[in-house]
Amino acid sequence: MEDRRILSSEESAAELEEHVELIAGEFRDGFRAVDKIQSPAVSVFGSARIKEDDPVYASARALAKKFAERGWAVVTGGGPGVMEAANRGAKDGGGLSVGFNIELPHEQRGNPYVDLSLTFQHFYARKTMFVKAAEGFVVFPGGFGTADELFEALTLIQTGKVLHFPVVLIGSDYWQELLSWIRGELLADAMISPEDLDLLHVTDDIDDAVERVLDCYERRCAEMSATPLKADAQ
Repeated sequence: MEDRRILSSEESAAELEEHVELIAGEFRDGFRAVDKIQSPAVSVFGSARIKEDDPVYASARALAKKFAERGWAVVTGGGPGVMEAANRGAKDGGGLSVGFNIELPHEQRGNPYVDLSLTFQHFYARKTMFVKAAEGFVVFPGGFGTADELFEALTLIQTGKVLHFPVVLIGSDYWQELLSWIRGELLADAMISPEDLDLLHVTDDIDDAVERVLDCYERRCAEMSATPLKADAQ
């Protein structure tokens, strides 16, 4: 895999020069794909290992359908499990279903419910598109990849690299131990600020999740439309 070679300490910068253009091209293709999403969008994350008969699958499908019925696009990693459920729900609701897949040696097959698809070789380019496309993140139970996407989003918001957008965790029982660790260790040891806890919202109610993302988007749009344009300085 190209990522393995790029990240190897044995490969010199000169030897990897050829990959710079490949990575740049992947970013270009990603930005062009995002430009095709003409409606507001939500990125939905969760385990690729969730099966169709799992209640989490049903919840992800129902949530995505609700977003689609409100005129939103749904963006996922384009693979199985929660990603498939969300793409399927977007199709159920008549919305645009987007899948940004990744080449992996195992586990990450594509799902058949995607309208707009792009497959990446590099995680960093792919994760950029999840943020670029979305007005909010909804995160279902998942493993390392889901946690990576969650904490990258929180870091970008915390550091002001992106405008604040909602990050909603679905499944209070699943996320409770993580939240207890954040409060009991990170906050208690002053590794984060009290207001950083407000970056996360946990719920078991998919209607609550949908409304939280939509409300934030509508408030921001209203604020932007109410802000007078300033004349350029002479």
